[in-house]
Amino acid sequence: MKDNSNSEDPLKSIRFYIENNFKILSIERIIYEFNKILLDKNPSKGIFFYYKIGLLKIILPELINIKGIKKIHFFKHKDNFYHTLKVVDNISNYSNNLWLKWAALLHDIGKYLTKKYRSNIGWTFYSHELIGAKMIDSIFKRLKLHKKKNIKYIKNIIKYSSRPITLISYLTTDSSIKKLLVNMGNSIEDLIFLCKSDITTKKFLKKKQFKQKLDFFKKKIQKIEEKKNKKKFVFPLSGDNIMNILNINSCKEIGILKKLLKKAIIKGIIPNDFNKASLFIKKFIKKKGKSFFKIKKK
Repeated sequence: MKDNSNSEDPLKSIRFYIENNFKILSIERIIYEFNKILLDKNPSKGIFFYYKIGLLKIILPELINIKGIKKIHFFKHKDNFYHTLKVVDNISNYSNNLWLKWAALLHDIGKYLTKKYRSNIGWTFYSHELIGAKMIDSIFKRLKLHKKKNIKYIKNIIKYSSRPITLISYLTTDSSIKKLLVNMGNSIEDLIFLCKSDITTKKFLKKKQFKQKLDFFKKKIQKIEEKKNKKKFVFPLSGDNIMNILNINSCKEIGILKKLLKKAIIKGIIPNDFNKASLFIKKFIKKKGKSFFKIKKK
């Protein structure tokens, strides 16, 4: 029989291998095909197929553990397995980063160990992010996915997966957001993608409010980054450089020019480059005329 494992359809590919090579199917082969499923536009179809044939229980029992709904009195929690499938589909609209999709797939696995019923409150899953992050090492060892860089990234995304929601407030201080930025580094945008994808409520208004709050949070981050960049700003031209370029003596107008130059660079109008900055100054003076200065030339 012809090997069609290179088919663009990852679901057909894994079906072929299971039907024809089940006894000799290695964990590496299974995960190779599973990764192809995660990179699909709708990963939930392939993941659910793994569940139906019993493979998901073998490779990721942690996902099976969070399946199901339990109700006590009037309190019940959502089925976190089906919620997870929706989250992985949602995140595919924002990114095709394989390891971010792994983080989305495993972001709620800690709920199985932290689920508690509290009278008058209902079901709680306190610290499920921290517990879930700690589970990643053993899972990836079992799946023979050994790259430390990827494991660290996934653990970090899961660990802080609920933090942006707790920081969405007009009263949130810059210092608490800065701490998150330090912990996340270049992964902060991926974390926000996960938070947006995690909104699976069917209530339109509630979904809209959550997304608006996350957009507000993102704007706060941008403002903090802008302040940070201003503090770290290094002028491409010194005052002496400006005096030599324009052939003028020291004057207060040089300070005005430096402010205009800084604003242009921060806004991305020109790059932080000596030649580009020199040209910007020359063009500005040409447009304004020499009357801009209240002093005589050298």
